[in-house]
Amino acid sequence: MQQQATEFGIGEARRVLGEVFAPWVLDLNLSIEGFDFTPPPGAATDWQPGAILRMPFSERLCRNGGVVCGQALMAFADTSMVIANLAANRGYRPMTTVDQTTHFMRAVTGDVLADARVVRLGRTMSFGRVTLLSATDNKPVAMVSSAFAMLNA
Repeated sequence: MQQQATEFGIGEARRVLGEVFAPWVLDLNLSIEGFDFTPPPGAATDWQPGAILRMPFSERLCRNGGVVCGQALMAFADTSMVIANLAANRGYRPMTTVDQTTHFMRAVTGDVLADARVVRLGRTMSFGRVTLLSATDNKPVAMVSSAFAMLNA
């Protein structure tokens, strides 16, 4: 599945999103809105590769009261970090979640955005952070930190 860096980009990330994940993850109807694997001109020295994804609101993802449930938000954050790892690795690489810690900050009742960034990419491990934001007002909904083991292909 690995492709050359010249062919790699948001199209490849969208393909992986549609082909690699379990069918129930695809039911979240996630879309990749941004994808960064090279620093833009004038980027800060602490720039990190990553991706911006959107999870559209669906009543199927809500608990009582029309609030998007924490389980959906955690699955969204986990999936977003896999896509961010694609950016950092410049291609698909098998991986598995080792740890994910989620701090919920407030309820959300609409579309949710994930800003997923790879903080450190090693040969066998990757560490990242995801900020989940309400797409309505761009205010934080949750903060997530995670660790992934990079698997041999």
